[in-house]
Amino acid sequence: MTKKELFKLIQQKRSFLCIGLDTDLKKIPQHLLNEEDPIFAFNKAIIDATHDITLAYKPNIAFYESLGAKGWISLEKTINYLSQFNVFTIADAKRGDIGNTSALYARAFFENLSFDAVTVAPYMGSDSVSPFLGYENKWVILLALTSNKGAFDFQLIKNKETNRQLFEEVLETSGNWGNSENMMYVVGATKAEMLADIRKIIPDHFLLVPGVGAQGGSLDEVVKYGMNETCGLIVNSSRGIIYASGESDFAETARQNALELQQQMEQHLMDHKIV
Repeated sequence: MTKKELFKLIQQKRSFLCIGLDTDLKKIPQHLLNEEDPIFAFNKAIIDATHDITLAYKPNIAFYESLGAKGWISLEKTINYLSQFNVFTIADAKRGDIGNTSALYARAFFENLSFDAVTVAPYMGSDSVSPFLGYENKWVILLALTSNKGAFDFQLIKNKETNRQLFEEVLETSGNWGNSENMMYVVGATKAEMLADIRKIIPDHFLLVPGVGAQGGSLDEVVKYGMNETCGLIVNSSRGIIYASGESDFAETARQNALELQQQMEQHLMDHKIV
């Protein structure tokens, strides 16, 4: 999916919502455990209930890898099912390794599973990222400023020579590897006030913003500091949508929570004259 197509999809759906498919056998409704593939059954129900108001879906690969071969089958069935809908798909894999290994990770997610994007850790530098950038109309989403507590351990360390924090160095340096047509960045919603400074470095790139909902991030703050003329935001909510109910009405309740977010997003898009 190109940047132009992604922007058009935002306008059509009046949404920049991403739903994280962090599907855990210990958290899904108990009646689904009788299904042949409980993980896929849960995902399918969530997708069926929300695809018309959702821009993107983001399976967190760890939830599938942890189940061994069965988990990979569930993931493949999920991404194949999503292919019939007009949505953007993100493999939340957080890969990052030397070039030949990254090339195989890229092949796994872009060729075999046909995801539109994959999250990548930039710590090992350009040769660990460049193999992912070799695919036309595919996206690399680099970890920049995350919302977890441990983000303070490294990401905010200041370089005394440049007076920039490490995440700012990542944004500046990686800008030479790709561009706003094939690279996005992860910026946590709980760091929303820092989006203004981030936009000074990367004004045109899309940002994947997790942390709205269960993690306490504010959509209003994210939009205030992070939205640009092409929206430039993909805002993720996982637990606050998919686990809104643990009963048989889980899909309907997920839709209601997703719809509330989508309606807020639509208003923001209208306020910024994007739709």
